[in-house]
Amino acid sequence: MLRGSPRRPTSGFIFPPVPRGSAAQISYPSHPMQRLISLYKNLYAAEPASVEPITGSGSPRQYYRMSDHQGRSVIGTLGTSLEENRAFIGLTRHFEECRLPVPHLLAVSPDQMAYLQADLGSTSLYQAISQGRESGGYSPAEQQLLRQAIAVLPRFQILGARGLDTSLCYPTPRMDSMSIMFDLNYFKYCFLKLLPAIDFNEISLQHDLERLTADILALTADGEPTLVLRDFQARNVMLADGQPYLIDYQGCRLGPVEYDLASFLWQASARYPAELRNQLIDTYVEASSELRPTDGTLLRQRLRLMVLFRLLQVLGAYGFRGLHERKAYFLHSIPPALANLRQLLATGAADSYPYLKQVLNSIINSQLSTLNYQLSTPPSSPLTVTIYSFSYKKGIPADPSGNGGGYVFDCRSTHNPGRYEPYKQLTGLDREVIDFLESDGEILQFLSHVYPLAEHHTETYIRRGFTSLMFSFGCTGGQHRSVYSAQHLAEHLRRLYPQIKIHLIHREQGIDKYI
Repeated sequence: MLRGSPRRPTSGFIFPPVPRGSAAQISYPSHPMQRLISLYKNLYAAEPASVEPITGSGSPRQYYRMSDHQGRSVIGTLGTSLEENRAFIGLTRHFEECRLPVPHLLAVSPDQMAYLQADLGSTSLYQAISQGRESGGYSPAEQQLLRQAIAVLPRFQILGARGLDTSLCYPTPRMDSMSIMFDLNYFKYCFLKLLPAIDFNEISLQHDLERLTADILALTADGEPTLVLRDFQARNVMLADGQPYLIDYQGCRLGPVEYDLASFLWQASARYPAELRNQLIDTYVEASSELRPTDGTLLRQRLRLMVLFRLLQVLGAYGFRGLHERKAYFLHSIPPALANLRQLLATGAADSYPYLKQVLNSIINSQLSTLNYQLSTPPSSPLTVTIYSFSYKKGIPADPSGNGGGYVFDCRSTHNPGRYEPYKQLTGLDREVIDFLESDGEILQFLSHVYPLAEHHTETYIRRGFTSLMFSFGCTGGQHRSVYSAQHLAEHLRRLYPQIKIHLIHREQGIDKYI
């Protein structure tokens, strides 16, 4: 983690501004990880001492913390979408020019598929308010953090919209009828249609969704254009030096400010009490009024409509990730989202859309709703995940459970430390070997493909009540690459699934333990 300001860190790490127009003069390798290494070397005239993968959420982007020998670090990002990368890079530069709190952009590869940012640390607002989120009662300190975050929002929405080149916005420059209907169809096709107990007339529902779209568009018909961040939530607010910094804004576009308020204050897992929500809306109105005239009463009226829209969009996302992909986190987010929807319908927010309201009430009152509420507290899991490292010369490990052995991963495609004298007596648990393996990034790229497979299989086995799962990593001697990989998968799964047992066996090293 960086010591000093996250915008312009000091303590010996000098972060120059991103060079414009000069990147094409620098030659970068084609291997994704080597691009990040090259960017780092061009900034600091040395390779990073360590490169650590950072687990993302739902994004295909890959993040790495790259540190020097003193532990000072930057964040390296490998993107998969050129358009999305261009949006993030261009918007970051624009927001910095507006003096808005975003991670300082340090370097960008010529093809814009890799870039370095200042390290904002590891504490998100989501983590900082975890006690209040779990109990539903937020402490004064947690409430103050929430007020700080909500007060920053109008600066982005109002100042960030001024002078913005909307061609940077991806995939669309504004919240238009197509993008609104896309989100509503997300709800219809990825949530509603995955509920076998819910029967509905698609034509009647479509008429109401089109009326809802027209009403949302009316919110932006007049006045100064404003920016919608689209994903303003506690997970995307980092806390550094006591100040909130925003990340993950590459999907922003012009639109009504109420969308971000709805996204933040009605986040399914937040469980904000009504009184706290009202206080945070007051904080927002006060901060917004410093930048332009803001009618708090009118904003609250418009907010009900946007909360309805946002909840439908969120249920679509939870349906796709949870009901379709069966990801546990999203399944467990459905019950609180339905609770928010129940409260909203009681206010009359959907009265102008009678058929939609009928369908939503059917969802809330269905047996599925009851089932989903039971999901909100995941049961303890009887699953034991056994993870081996082994030498191919001595054969693939047997599976004493009788289930056939699960996944077997071959690590021999990655650079072998065992070929070099300084590492021959060490293992993949020693810092020298870890640094060697991570320096060229091959092992990190290898594990970036293993992790999603392991997560999916683990979640499926937990959901189905299975008791045994096995992963094995093999290399030439069972000493370096396989040991590193098995150890890191075990630690990765331990962080994500505290309810499971993990049996870690480095067979050739004589290590057999539970972690």
